[in-house]
Formats: sequence, structure tokens, C-alpha cells
Amino acid sequence: MNLLDDSLSVDRARDGFLTEAMTQRFTDLARYACNTGCSAILFTCSAFGPAIEAAGRATGVPTLKPNEAMFEQALALHTPGKPLQLGLVATFEASIGSMADELQALAVARGFSIALRTVFVPEAMNDLAQGRAADHHRKIAQAALQLAGCDAVMLAQFSMADALPAVQSQLTCPVLCSPDCAVLALKQRMSHV
Repeated sequence: MNLLDDSLSVDRARDGFLTEAMTQRFTDLARYACNTGCSAILFTCSAFGPAIEAAGRATGVPTLKPNEAMFEQALALHTPGKPLQLGLVATFEASIGSMADELQALAVARGFSIALRTVFVPEAMNDLAQGRAADHHRKIAQAALQLAGCDAVMLAQFSMADALPAVQSQLTCPVLCSPDCAVLALKQRMSHV
């Protein structure tokens, strides 16, 4: 089942920060999903990490933030004794800060450091919304060139997943996107409940 509140990202961009009201909307969505009988929840907007955590605590079902699994996969590339060089490409600028904080916290919890470089791709999200997928993918691939030399590059939004082949063709390091990683991780969590 898919639930959509497409005004949340608009409200987040407008306000510039996550509000209590937005967090409550995530909890309300999660409770609604649970009331329909779902066994797990996967949220897909990366700018709302703390709200997603609150929703998971409120419902008690496995709840996954969109990039958790991708981050885990990226951090698994760490080689002891040297900082992990990671790149993050985003088409929704408001997600960069919260994702960077989340990734840094995960690295610190594992006892090592990362060097994170980020790139925002303006107008790419609008291209996708206007049906110009090829332009969206091209802009993301061109922007990702700024991250050459990283150990891995991550695509920040689920909506960027179809751009992965174009980005991978520009880089020699692994390019990771959230959907595949997230679905596999959620299935694993559900099997352990």
C-alpha cells in the first residue's frame, strides 16, 4: 500500500526546518498504515529523519528511513586506518543537512570518520515533475562528476533511482541509491519480527 502526503516536502522547504506539526503528520500516517494491517513502514523522503524515527516509536512496527540501508552499505566500504570518502547528490536541497548529520552519526557510532562531499542539482526535480526524465538524469550525472575520487556516491532521493545508470557511467566508484537497499533491508527486518 502507498500513502502520499505530497505537501510535506513543500511545507518543509517553505518553513526551512522540521516542525512539530510535520512530525505529527508522520505519526498520523504511520498509525493509519498500521490500522490497515501493515507489518512494516518505509518512508521515502530523506528530509524527515527525526519525524520518521518518532513515527516508528509511536507504532512499534519496523519503520525504515529512506536512506538507512544505503548508508549502511556505504559505510561497509570503510577500510581501517583511512577516512571513507563519500559523495551525496541531492535534487531536494533541504535533505542534505539531515542526511549528512545522520550519516556522520552512523560513522561516529562505528568508531571511524568519513569525509562527505555533497552536490545539489537545482532544477532536476522540476525536470522530473515536468516529464523530462532524460534531462533530470543528465543533470544528475553531470553534477556527480564533481564527486569523482570518492569511495562511493549516493543518490539522495528515491526519485533519483532511475538516474543511477547515467551516474554510474560517469564514475568508477560504486553509485548507490536508496530503493533497492531499503526494500531489501525492510524485508530482512520484517523476517526478524
